[in-house]
Amino acid sequence: MERAAFVWYGCSSSYSGRWTVRAVLRPSDRAPGLLLGERVLLPPTVELGGNVVIHEGTVIGGGVRIQDGAVIGKPVALGPRSTASRDPLPPVELGSDVTVCAGAVVVAGAQVGDGAVVGDQAHVRERTTIGQGTVIGRGTAVDNDVAIGARVKIQTGCYITAFSAVEDDVFVGPGVTLLNDNTMGRHGPGHQLRGATLRRACRVGGAAVLVPGVEVGEEAFVAAGTVVVSDVPARTVVMGVPGRVVRDVPEEDLLERWS
Repeated sequence: MERAAFVWYGCSSSYSGRWTVRAVLRPSDRAPGLLLGERVLLPPTVELGGNVVIHEGTVIGGGVRIQDGAVIGKPVALGPRSTASRDPLPPVELGSDVTVCAGAVVVAGAQVGDGAVVGDQAHVRERTTIGQGTVIGRGTAVDNDVAIGARVKIQTGCYITAFSAVEDDVFVGPGVTLLNDNTMGRHGPGHQLRGATLRRACRVGGAAVLVPGVEVGEEAFVAAGTVVVSDVPARTVVMGVPGRVVRDVPEEDLLERWS
């Protein structure tokens, strides 16, 4: 049951610098401190922590768990010089049995597949898709326009840069960084950013860095701390700074042996 006596208006600065009304949130008796936007329907099987914020139009499947302080459907906020798209965004979609952990933020336009987990204090940006059963680790940032497949495991404190693609069954170790801009911001408006592509079932070890546009092949293995500056062939082991191929991935390490 909602209490209509109090209405909160969220405001943000537009490109012109003027303040405009962006959202209407109302308190709800469904959970302590819960704020709901317009047209948000909560299935009876949804579990909610305290001080959760769910913005306008968010679609929530059955069995979803949203823990304390999570924000779902947050309006995007871009700097005046950002080259990211300013097109209107659809509402967030959370599939059935999704878990959004404490303090996590899922920005408007993101889609999270059935059974996926968005870890504590993780941040998932607009137009990103997360596949079924995937886990996004604590404090990981998934940038805009990223496609992540099913059953992916992304560990704590990673940065998955914009325009990256992560296929099914990939493992990404803690502290991995994916990059997308060789110019480091010194480019014209038409410059195309290029994230990394991680092919099916590849594994990337902790603290590895992948430069813009590289591809890690299917079932490849990138050792911890490697700086990947060129494409990694499928089923090879790469290590070092810069990364170099040192051997093949043995048959007994392939995903099919562990499924």
